[in-house]
Amino acid sequence: MSDEFAKGLVALCGGLFGWMVFSGWYTTESFESTNQLIGEAPSDPAIYGNIALTIREALFWFAIFGAITFWVLIPAGRQARAAWRDRRSSN
Repeated sequence: MSDEFAKGLVALCGGLFGWMVFSGWYTTESFESTNQLIGEAPSDPAIYGNIALTIREALFWFAIFGAITFWVLIPAGRQARAAWRDRRSSN
């Protein structure tokens, strides 16, 4: 079970770190403002800006779904499979 925890932690930390890097590049207008990292994205970025903003969103959702997958779904699936196997063997 500790390997699932470690994989979920890597997905969460790695994804959010990448999200913070791209957010710092593209959505932080100034470091004196209160909306750092969550400011408005550029309205008309070039092709590389569009790619970076897409990667930014993908990294955020990778962090969320990666942690949920490794911390909740995989252990729940293993518990359900073990319960199903025990139920079938007792009949």
